[in-house]
Amino acid sequence: MVDLNSFIYKYVLGRSESMFRNDLDANSVALNKGIKKKSVLVIGGAGSIGSSFIRAIVSYKPKELYVVDTNENALAELTRDLRSGAYYIPEIYRSYPMDYNSVTFRRMFRNHKGFDIVANFSAHKHVRSEKDIYSIEALLRNNVINAKQLLDLLCEFPPEEYFCVSTDKAANPVNIMGASKRIMEDLIFSYSERFPVKTARFANVAFSNGSLPAGFLERIAKLQPISAPKDVKRFFVSPEESGQICLLSAILGNNREIFYPKLGMAQMMTFDKIAEKLLEVQGYKVEYCDSDDDAIRKAYGLKLGKKEYPVHFSVSDTDGEKPYEEFFTESERIDEKRFESLGVIVGKDNPSMLRVCELIERLENSFERDSVKKEDIISIMSDYLPDFKHIETGKSLDEKM
Repeated sequence: MVDLNSFIYKYVLGRSESMFRNDLDANSVALNKGIKKKSVLVIGGAGSIGSSFIRAIVSYKPKELYVVDTNENALAELTRDLRSGAYYIPEIYRSYPMDYNSVTFRRMFRNHKGFDIVANFSAHKHVRSEKDIYSIEALLRNNVINAKQLLDLLCEFPPEEYFCVSTDKAANPVNIMGASKRIMEDLIFSYSERFPVKTARFANVAFSNGSLPAGFLERIAKLQPISAPKDVKRFFVSPEESGQICLLSAILGNNREIFYPKLGMAQMMTFDKIAEKLLEVQGYKVEYCDSDDDAIRKAYGLKLGKKEYPVHFSVSDTDGEKPYEEFFTESERIDEKRFESLGVIVGKDNPSMLRVCELIERLENSFERDSVKKEDIISIMSDYLPDFKHIETGKSLDEKM
């Protein structure tokens, strides 16, 4: 079996250790001061990024750690992993399988009278989450509408630090997910006079839950063919690095700042190259096929012990798929001198809360109409974000392997 962590660093990232190691070491005093003996609430803490953030933050010895996630099984495994590994466990550790938008969550928060550090990782993160009006509503409720209700709750007991993860797809967005996170940035910044807010845009997390590379592992385990785009270039960070950049942003960032990793164009990878290398290290020879159906037919040979692995690599033809990634726009001011491995988008304005609330009201009213269509929601979002240029092909990722 492949050592996934070693594979990620060697073949996907092209480095031997975390790119943030030096910045973590150089700022250890400030990180300790900001975290030690503090109470921490992590929402969406059982996911790939949230759990990595938790593994990063516990080494600075917070006094209390509360983890909320709707995935009960993943939450149980996170707890087992923390208690079975060489991790510091705070004096008070609680894991709660609940929705952060629930009555139960609000009751827990108010009884605790707030937390020093709140980090929200609950989000729809996949472009495939925009295939029809119902998936779009679920995405926007999680990423924007429900997020506002959380911020209103935090106003009752303001935290010392609030962090909410964004995405590189928020820069010049071409899909609803990316546009929703760009709106989320404005939303949290509109609360910045009530408590400090920070966020981070960063690359794909290599082999994170539900990602295409993680799907490669599932296909290989089940002897099923692999399908991937060959023209889509992406930046990647390791699961470990994803938690570290969020930690650095949450504790070291100033109010209304956006952190991003300093990655150059040469460090972009395509998904087909990751699949090829993964098959190679597992002893397979890649067999290139002309279609998904052709690859499915040839996969029968794997069950007979063949070492030729069928793959179908094609040009991307689905909605909202950007051919490349970027972390900031031309209009944003950046500081690349403060940290060795991190850039910071600085000087962001305090957005109008009224304008954000009006957008949310328009979205909610639209969802109440039985006649609402995907293009109606895109139009509403484009009115708010003039740089939102949705890529529409009429084909969803759910139509592909």
